[in-house]
Formats: sequence, C-alpha cells, structure tokens
Amino acid sequence: MQRRNFLRLTGFSAAALLSQRLPVHAESASGGPAWGLQFPSAVAVWREGARQPLGGRDDRWSLGGLSVDLRRDDDAMKVRLHAPAIALQQIRLTWKKVFPANASYTGDAWERSYGDLAWLNAPSARAPWYMLVSDEKQTHAFGVRTGANSLCFWQAAPGELSLVLDLHSGGMGVELGDRVLDAAYLVATQSLPGESPFHTEERFCKMMCGLPRLPAKPVYGINDWYFAYGKNSKELILSTTAAMAELAGDNDNRPFSVIDDGWEDGSVFTRSNSKFGDMSKVAAEIKRLGMHPGLWTRPLLANAGDPPARLISRGKPGQERYLDPTQPENLRRIAQTIGLYKDWGFRMVKHDYSTWDLFGRWGSQMGDGITSEGWSFSDRSKTNAEIIGRLYATIREAAGDMYLIGCNTVSHLSAGVFELNRIGDDTSGREWDRVVKMGVNTMGFRLPQHNAFYAVDGDCVGLTTQIPWRLNRQWMQLLAESGAPLFISAQPEATGPEQKEYIKKCFAMAAKKQPTGEPLDWMTNSHPEKWRLNGRVVSFDWSH
Repeated sequence: MQRRNFLRLTGFSAAALLSQRLPVHAESASGGPAWGLQFPSAVAVWREGARQPLGGRDDRWSLGGLSVDLRRDDDAMKVRLHAPAIALQQIRLTWKKVFPANASYTGDAWERSYGDLAWLNAPSARAPWYMLVSDEKQTHAFGVRTGANSLCFWQAAPGELSLVLDLHSGGMGVELGDRVLDAAYLVATQSLPGESPFHTEERFCKMMCGLPRLPAKPVYGINDWYFAYGKNSKELILSTTAAMAELAGDNDNRPFSVIDDGWEDGSVFTRSNSKFGDMSKVAAEIKRLGMHPGLWTRPLLANAGDPPARLISRGKPGQERYLDPTQPENLRRIAQTIGLYKDWGFRMVKHDYSTWDLFGRWGSQMGDGITSEGWSFSDRSKTNAEIIGRLYATIREAAGDMYLIGCNTVSHLSAGVFELNRIGDDTSGREWDRVVKMGVNTMGFRLPQHNAFYAVDGDCVGLTTQIPWRLNRQWMQLLAESGAPLFISAQPEATGPEQKEYIKKCFAMAAKKQPTGEPLDWMTNSHPEKWRLNGRVVSFDWSH
C-alpha cells in the first residue's frame, strides 16, 4: 500500500487554511511560529456504516445527541466529543479549497513504515497522524499531538483537506455513554525563512510531542536476531556478547546485548526454555562481560491454557490467541511479566507484535481500516487509541527505570512513553534489497522524529556472510553517524579483523551524542543516497 501518494496541485498557497495566532502565542514550545488551524467548513460522522453531515459552524457542530466542540488550547485546536447512546465509528473534519498550488506531499505511518514512505504526487487514501505539503519554497505541516484518544489520518483531495478521527473500539463503533472525549489536539505550522522541509518536519515533531521520554545516553549494542533467527542459546548469546564487548571502548556508556526471540518457553514469556536456563544468571553474565542485558518479549500472546473469556474475540480456532487488554486481570498479568524481567536484572525490554495481536493487521494493511469490522473488545466504551494507550502505560509503569523499545507499536501513541521505537519493518541478514527498502527508507523519512518523539531505531545491521560487506559497511556507517541508535546483529563467521575494526569505530561514534543525520535527496529519492552526517556530505551507493 502506498499511503503517501498525494495529489499534485499547481500554484502553492495554504493561507486559507492557516491563521496566525495572537502575538502572545506567536511562538510554540518548539521555538517556531505557532500557527492555528481555522475552523473546518464541514463536519461529518460515520455511525452504523453511514456517513451523516453535522449541522453548525466554526467551533460547534451537532447531529441529534452528538456534539463536536472545537476549542483553542495554547497552540492547538482540541476536538471534544459527546455522544450518549451513539456508537461512533469516525468523525471527519474538512477544510475547503485549501491547496490551489503546485505541491508535493508526504505523511507518516501508523506504526512501523514498510518501505512505502516518499514525497509523491498521486492521490492517496490517507496519511496517518500528520502530513507535510511543500513546493520546495515553503512547507506547511498539519498534524495531531501525540497521545491522542483517536487514531487520526489526513486526506488530500482536489480543493480540500480532511482529518478523520477513527473512533472504533475493535471493529465496532465506540460507545462512550455520557463520557466526554477529548479525541485529539490539532496543530499546524509552516516553514521559517530558509528552513528545509526536513527541518520543518523536525521542528513540527517537537510541536506534536512536548515531553518525549529519552534515554539518558545514546543507545547502541547488539542483537542476535539477524544471524540466529530464533535459533539462539545462552552459549551463543554469551560468546557473541564477549566478542563484541571488546570492541566497545567507551566505559562511560556501555552497549546493550539484546536477546531476541527464541529464549522463551513456547508461548510462555515468564520462563525460559532449556537452551537458556536461569535468565537472571544470563543477565548477570552479560553484565559481567561488559554490556547491559536486554530482552525481547510479546506481551499479548496468550498461553494454551488461557480461557476464551480472557481473549480477544477476533481469532479463529487454530490461530494464535491474544489477551484482551481491556480486561484488568490481563493488564495485571502483563505488568507482572514486565516486572519479572526487571527482577531478573535486565535493563532493556523490547516488546513486539502488539499492533498485530490487537488488530490482526500490519500497518501496511490498514488502507481500508485499522482492523476488520464486526468484533469488539470486552470493554466497548474505550476507543482503540485509548486501549492502546492504557496498554503502553501499563508496560511503562511496570518497567520502572528499564529502557523500553516498542516494536510493531503505534508511533504517535508510543511517543513520550518509550525511550526507543522501531520505526521500520524488519531489515535482514539475508536480503540486501530488504535492508534498503525497510531500513534506508525509514531512516530517510522518520529521522525527524528522533529525540522529538523517542530515539528512533532503524533496526539492525545484519552482518552475515549472505550480504556483501561493502554494502553492510555503508548501512552501518549511516546508522552509526545518524545520531540514532545503532544495533548490530553480527554472525561470528562474518566478523573478521576488518569488520571488527570498523565495528569498533562505529561503536565509538554511536556511544556519543551526534547531530541528527539529514537526507539531502529525500524529496526525489525514497531511498536517500546523499546525506549530511556530522557536518559533512556523504554519498552512499545502495545498489548491488
């Protein structure tokens, strides 16, 4: 799915959509101009599968018992909903005739990206969370603050811009009852004089997330997945940790050794299999070898003995089964599991698969909806965004001071909650084309989120004998000099003297704070080859 094919128009002007705020609010918390969206020209609701327009104007709209109130809140517009006795599916806000211009468009992704980010100019179905519009002379940005209580996406069409607030609970409309829901806070800005689209997006991300939760020091290290692919063991983890720890010379900021999938006992993530034994001893040994121990987990995967009443009702017999996070006992169990890892001595937890386990779709499959229709969680009074937010908050609270990496987590709801977030689908230790598609693409388009939402994790360097070193060396350099986390998945057979020397150099760079890398050709190349890294221009050749 190409989520970012947007309409190309001629002669750029978005003044009809933006209105500059009063002088007292002339600067946002991110240091740029605080621009406010004008009130929409139309509001509509989806309920019971039908679209119905609301009556009203400016800040107040209604239909029967449904009311939509729009309120100024600092540099944002708050969307407040009241819908007693109504099952809400979506609310759409529309601004008319806003882009009589020649422009290019891009947007974000629901969770990870899937090699599909680009500045394109054909129509697109939706842009999750935020959208940028640029004619290379001026850039306008439209979005919602992170932590929204609805899943939001923008749509461009001839003469209009729309924002859709998805209010499903599972695959059915949410039943709010008499509760008032602050569904989202809308924000907008435009580029400063001489500001590039990349730096406009970077500043806009800071507007959308006022309080990110960031690592105290830059994060780097190793992960076994892209050479072991689940066939790991305590011996393999400890031997690779020992070998790679020798290459990390910064004693003030030691690397992490993350144990990926393969340690757990089937679908039970509170005990290890026979290949690992006592996980507290494994964690202690990793620490003794000079790295911080990290662990992969899948919090929503149910055990074979879990009763059907505790599970999400979407599954079919014979498929994997998933815990329903709207049930308090399931959240308590997830919290206890995360707390157990802390008790074992781990300093980082990478939690995975939660978007798939909740909705049965990857982000790349959400073109016609977040999930299939006709099912709901046990508690239908909460939106999907609220359910996700509560799950993430539970994991966060249980983790305490452990670092968290979200993987297959909803980006805008992860910001301010997790220290790190995987921004793209899996790279590879086997297929170079996948590294370029997933890794290079996501780094090129989501680096503006780095240290604005969280530390962005572009995924690992799969250093194996199946991918030529001349190619992997470039990918390692980009990650090491981007300012973002560097993780290396190094097959021992592929790690000779030349590789070790370069890993040592890259570890030294990744251990220090650096400027965020900037793709210089990203508006014309979805796999950017020209970058500004540490103040110099670097060119890469991603071709075989």
